[in-house]
Amino acid sequence: MAAIGSFQESRSLFLHQFASSRKLRKTELSSFAVRQKDNEPLKEYLQKFNTAALKVPSATQEVKACAFSHGLLDGDFFKSLAKKFVSKFDALLVGAAKYINMEDAQAAKKESRGKKRKEVKEEAPSKKPRNEFREKKAPYQE
Repeated sequence: MAAIGSFQESRSLFLHQFASSRKLRKTELSSFAVRQKDNEPLKEYLQKFNTAALKVPSATQEVKACAFSHGLLDGDFFKSLAKKFVSKFDALLVGAAKYINMEDAQAAKKESRGKKRKEVKEEAPSKKPRNEFREKKAPYQE
């Protein structure tokens, strides 16, 4: 092992060794890398985007709104933004909250329908035809 001859050499070796492990500062462009996955609810995408956006304190409202819209899948909320683009992220969040409530309501309705169908399937059908439960009388008898 060779001895280090000077402070400059020591400094250079240190920087060379640890420069790659240094955390790089996030830029506004990193917000555009966040994408909504297939079948990912809007609520989860919004949480994921907010987590990433917090790492970029220099991002403006306009950049956040544009990056969020860029990462959205083609769905109801994306279509509403395409019709009327919202340039401020805070205003976009208000609209997103409405669509999140709609998704939650649709999921609850779908789950409740699934439970009802499951209950109907679990009930064993009667082996006797329905007509056998009725008392049979001839029309002329009383």
